Amino acid sequence: MAPHPRTALLVLFLLWMAVAIGAPLVGSQPVSLGDVLRGEPTAGAIFWQLRLPRVLLALLAGAGLAVSGLAFQTLFRNELAEPYTLGIATGAALGAVLSLRLEEMGVLMGMPLVSLASFVGAIGATTLVVGLAWRRKGNTGTLLLAGIAVSLSCSALILFLQYLSDSTQTFRMVRWMMGGLSVVGYGEVLWIAPWVLAGAAVLLALRWDLNLLLTGEELAASRGVDLVRLRLRVLGVSSLMIGALVAVAGPIGFVGLMVPHMLRRWVGHDHLFLAPACLLGGGAFLAVCDVAARTVMAPAELPVGVLTALLGGPFFLWLLVLGRKE
Repeated sequence: MAPHPRTALLVLFLLWMAVAIGAPLVGSQPVSLGDVLRGEPTAGAIFWQLRLPRVLLALLAGAGLAVSGLAFQTLFRNELAEPYTLGIATGAALGAVLSLRLEEMGVLMGMPLVSLASFVGAIGATTLVVGLAWRRKGNTGTLLLAGIAVSLSCSALILFLQYLSDSTQTFRMVRWMMGGLSVVGYGEVLWIAPWVLAGAAVLLALRWDLNLLLTGEELAASRGVDLVRLRLRVLGVSSLMIGALVAVAGPIGFVGLMVPHMLRRWVGHDHLFLAPACLLGGGAFLAVCDVAARTVMAPAELPVGVLTALLGGPFFLWLLVLGRKE
């Protein structure tokens, strides 16, 4: 029997707090909270400069991916939809790969410009998808097909750029596309935080319209929901948020698929509770995945995007089998 949604939110908040406090202490070199509080130099440097920024980044990235996945699943009325459905992440990857390819020519140098190129690629892909759908005067189905087309085109261009690159550039491209949360300091966290917080606030403000959309587009329109404006808002806000996340962490897939689906069965379909649950649960989920990624092969580190993909593939198949049975 599922708990009351408020009880579920309280449990998720306590889990989120436990992960936020405990995750920075776990790694290839365990850190004691007592040593950190006593000011021990090595423990303090690891905790404050390496582990805590990484956990904060995971909490923000997981929250943004999960709440965007929820918005897309509601918009398309399809539980298999996620933030990468519309080619946003593929467009971001194309921008980053292009910047890495041109680095030797001095066009774009250094990670900040790679991140900027990734962000621009995500926004460009979304603009192209919306433009194609708008020109065709299509509904969410047209948006989905346009997103698939843009995603496939960007993937083909990425392969072409990798073919033209040398072994060093190709390795950097492939490594970046695996996704990762390895950061030093709080620069990336401060970059992502405004995008995720503002995007989450807008999606929370749209929760009543999203609830009405669950009943069907015709019924939602009859109750005053402007479907075109709602689609543009959800797509625009989610694209900005995902673009900022991919620019820093690279493509990390399946979080937006798995977390909303799991929480929907526990919290229910009401976005008043489900959206905050995705923010808390998505952040905690990605932070736990990152802890596993940096400890399962210690002292080597597994990119967290690889781990989420390993989890997401079987989960996707399970959803397909479950949906067929239901």
